[in-house]
Amino acid sequence: MITTIRLSAVLVAGPRHWLLPLLPLVWLALQAGLLIAGRAASFEPAAAQTTLIGLPLAVLAVVLGGRIIAGELDQRTLEIAYTVPGGAHRVWLGKLAAAGLMLVASLSLTAALTFVFFTPFPIIQTLYGAAQGAAFHLVAGMGLATLFRSETAGAMATIAVLALNLRTAQVGLRLSPFWNPLTVQGADADQLLAMAVQNRIGIALVIVAIIALSFARAERREKMLSG
Repeated sequence: MITTIRLSAVLVAGPRHWLLPLLPLVWLALQAGLLIAGRAASFEPAAAQTTLIGLPLAVLAVVLGGRIIAGELDQRTLEIAYTVPGGAHRVWLGKLAAAGLMLVASLSLTAALTFVFFTPFPIIQTLYGAAQGAAFHLVAGMGLATLFRSETAGAMATIAVLALNLRTAQVGLRLSPFWNPLTVQGADADQLLAMAVQNRIGIALVIVAIIALSFARAERREKMLSG
């Protein structure tokens, strides 16, 4: 299992895949530079989930997601995946798991630095919210890249979805994977709990649906290999 995950990570992100989890730290370094230069205000706990942790993690997720299936088209290895015993989906599940583990590693590093150097935050609530946003955009990147049969086209479409989700989160809509209870105003504890349950369960179901649809699309061998 460990060997499969390691090989899948190499397929998704190359031999230096261990460097990718460090990329969101560049965003934190930029934010720190702005704070030191006096060009940004100090961050509140509500900013941790999306602004400091979730956004750079989601961008990394878009890159990784696009390479899970569509990356094999660009590398001309997709036809080989169809010959794997048990189905090509076993290859894609391994790559999806490897990408997920890289995101978890990046989340841990980014969250620790955010907590120590920027602002304290509710740990479980914030980490789950950031992880949810990253997971959604990981599978969205995979699905759109598979739909368009192109990493580049899929990434561009997913970035547009990411921008829309950031906007809906800013206005407090529960349908956003970036929804943050710390930004909700005028709601009591029971209302917040109901909103949180609706958001978390709803987004989880959407993630599962996107994975199923992506794999179903990718299993259409003639369609994927045509052109």
